[in-house]
Parts: sequence; C-alpha cells; structure tokens
Amino acid sequence: MSSSKNAHGIDTDCLTLTRYVLAEQRKFPKASGDLTQLLSAMLTAIKAVSSAVRKAGIAQLFGIAGATNVQGEEVKKLDVIANEVFINMLKSSFTTCLLVSEENENVIEVEIERQGKYIVCFDPLDGSSNIDCLVSIGTIFAILRKDHEGPPTIKDALQSGRNIVAAGYALYGSATAVVLSTGDEVNSFMLDPAIGEFILTQRNIQIKPRGKIFSVNEGYAKFWDPAMKEYVENKKYPKTGKPYGARYIGSMVADVHRTLLYGGIFMYPATSETPKGKLRLLYECNPMAYIIEKAGGLASTGIMPILDIVPESIHQRAPIFLGSKEDVEDVIALYKKHQQ
Repeated sequence: MSSSKNAHGIDTDCLTLTRYVLAEQRKFPKASGDLTQLLSAMLTAIKAVSSAVRKAGIAQLFGIAGATNVQGEEVKKLDVIANEVFINMLKSSFTTCLLVSEENENVIEVEIERQGKYIVCFDPLDGSSNIDCLVSIGTIFAILRKDHEGPPTIKDALQSGRNIVAAGYALYGSATAVVLSTGDEVNSFMLDPAIGEFILTQRNIQIKPRGKIFSVNEGYAKFWDPAMKEYVENKKYPKTGKPYGARYIGSMVADVHRTLLYGGIFMYPATSETPKGKLRLLYECNPMAYIIEKAGGLASTGIMPILDIVPESIHQRAPIFLGSKEDVEDVIALYKKHQQ
C-alpha cells in the first residue's frame, strides 16, 4: 500500500479533526454548519488549555486560587483559566445559547446578539485535584440542542442524555488526545504540536465485550451497598478463572479512557455517605456514557441506563457503572438480585 509520507517523513494526507468534522457535515445537505463551528471553537479552547497544562509549573499556575466552586471543592488556578477559556470561546462561536459548567452555580446565558441553538455542558478541568502531582487530567463535554423558539431557560439544559448531539473528552496526558462522537462512531485524535492540529489516530473504537480490569476507589468499600460489595468480591476472588486486575487513577477522564481502550469496568457507585452518587450527570456521567455506548459498551446506575435519566437540576449527581457490555451486565444482574 502506498504511503502518503514524503521524503521528509511528513504525512501529507493526514486526516485532521477539522477535516473529519467537515466531511461529517457534508453527509447532511441541509446542515447549517453551526455544529462544525461549535466544535471548532471547542478544539481551540482545548488547545489553549493543553498549552496551559503543559507549562503550568513554569508559569506558576499551580496552587489554590483562593476560592471554592459550587461543589465546595477548592478551585485551582488552572481550573479558573480553563473555565474562562471555554466560556469565552463557546460564547464567541455564535452557536450557543446556554452553558453549564461544573465551576458555575447557575447556567450561563449567552448574550442575545451572540446566541445560537446549542447548549454545552462541560467540566473544564476534570481531575483537578491531581494537578499538583502531574497525573493526567482532562475536559469533558456534551452538546445538546434547544428545540424551541424563544429565549433559552434552564429547562433546555435539563434533557436526558438520549438527546445529546455530540460528546467527547480531551485527555491531557503524555500527549493531548480528543475522543469524540457526533452520533455514529467513536474516534480518537492526537494533537500534533508541530502543526497545531488534531490528527485521527484511532477510527471507530469498539470496546471489548468483556475486560480484565475493574476500576473503583476501594477506600470507600466500607460505605458500599451489598450488591457493590459482592461484585468486587467476585472480581477479586472468583470461583473460577483469574481475578480481575485493579486500576484506579482518580481522574475520570484517564480511568474511562483506559477502560474504553482496554475493556473492563469503571465504577463510581452510590455509598451510604453519598446515596445519590458523587459524579455529576450533565457534564461527567452523560458525556462518558454516550461515548461508551457509541463504542458498543454500557453505562448504568445499576438500576437504569445513565442516558435515560431526566435531570432535575444542572449539578445533579448519579452513581455510574460503565465499560464493557458483559461486565456492566454483571453489575445490573447483582442489583436485580439484591432488590429481590
């Protein structure tokens, strides 16, 4: 097969994320191009945050910014920068009407003269408690559409995950990657710093039907319900076969990315201390559930699919089990057993 690389080793036919989105747009002759414009703004923000993450130590962006977010968590300087970058880029894209950020207590309404038809729910810097120790962090986002005429309201953001138009995440690790689905397949793009573009590296990612890894914070095992305790016990001490390996980074983007690529299950269950779960539905659980389901996996609360939940508030929490289809089905079966 002929190569597109020239004598200097440069790939002259690389598929950039911008090219990919434009090609997807052409599949819909009546498309306005607004979603393409919105994704372009999102990518610019991700590049800016990636740059800030890379030079955080040099630029003294570590440490507490002197405030807490709506969740009561200390806000790092990088959190503040990332949040401002995403808000500014999304507002100036002229495609959004409402923004929901983990860092803001209320929805952010875009100025009337800049309004478009999309709603973006995002966690600007997931895993920020790991900033100071250089563990991989990321950005998570989901895009919804306002389906009526007139000014936007908070109800427009309170849609189930089944209405998501596009979702994805950026991972700021050993390289910067964006994993994205616009409704069909899940693709991964890697940032090439030499040209400042995201290049397609993995197309149509499919998660394994069953994995060999479980990912959960076992430090909270004391507070788990019986179904959760039984599931982890079965994985650590199986009656037949080898036990599952345990992997837990503590950064949702990093843990879910590994689960997507290697298979297995990521779990953040409800506990007796957090009976409604810990992770937020709109900008953490829903986008990740959307990606995992588009890749052939499952995402559940243990009782119902994550994407079927109709949220009642923008910072609503939910327990979550996501990953390989058969692994998540095992959890669901145990919850049914214990309910009986």
